[in-house]
Amino acid sequence: MNKVANNPWFAYAKPRPTAQLRLFCLPFAGGSAATFRNWANVLPDFVEVCPIQLPGRGARLLEQPFTAMQSLVDALEASISANLDKPFAFFGHSMGATISFELIHKLRSERGLEPAHFFVSGRQAPQIPERDPITFNLPRLEFIQELRRLEGTPPEILDNQELLELLLPLLRADFELIQTYEYVARPRLKCSITALGGIADKDVSREQLEAWREQSSGPFQMRLFPGNHFFLQTEEKSVLQTIVEQLSGLISA
Repeated sequence: MNKVANNPWFAYAKPRPTAQLRLFCLPFAGGSAATFRNWANVLPDFVEVCPIQLPGRGARLLEQPFTAMQSLVDALEASISANLDKPFAFFGHSMGATISFELIHKLRSERGLEPAHFFVSGRQAPQIPERDPITFNLPRLEFIQELRRLEGTPPEILDNQELLELLLPLLRADFELIQTYEYVARPRLKCSITALGGIADKDVSREQLEAWREQSSGPFQMRLFPGNHFFLQTEEKSVLQTIVEQLSGLISA
């Protein structure tokens, strides 16, 4: 039974009972389901877009954000269990790609289910050792400098002390979640994978995206777009065109 409309884990979802496929979308660190708020208005009717709202943002602002991957994945698996009655796909950007990857493995081990397709966006393959330093526990000023370097937080927020104080705990939690993540090798997935990246992304290289090929025995494609790590926002129209192409192929197959 479709419980998208009554589930706090979903936001901006528009139930489509006749849709042939559900697309679960997970955001980057510090991001929210609002990143995907317009997708249901653009993607075709055969797709039911399900933006996932993690605790600590949007209507769930007062909830404690997760700082450990396994705890979050366990909660997510339970939260979407009522919406696995038809084919589904995942889209995850940056942190959201790693969360999606772990959730997919959880669904396979617990329920024997795999997605029809997996879109990984702006994130290196999980088997690549993380070489960046730990930053979630930096002193306040140094942490803010790191946020400026990453260019993912609008300057108007970083320069607004009141907004910044609201956002910092969430950002630290998300950074802790992804920076303390430990990859565990498991049998390859079978689903098709599309890896998306920004040509000018200083944090994720073409080779690091290409390495997602190793995570599935299914078909693999890679698409690069103009822009930096946040090409998802600046090139949204092109990204959505790529999603339509891939999902249309699944439906017509």
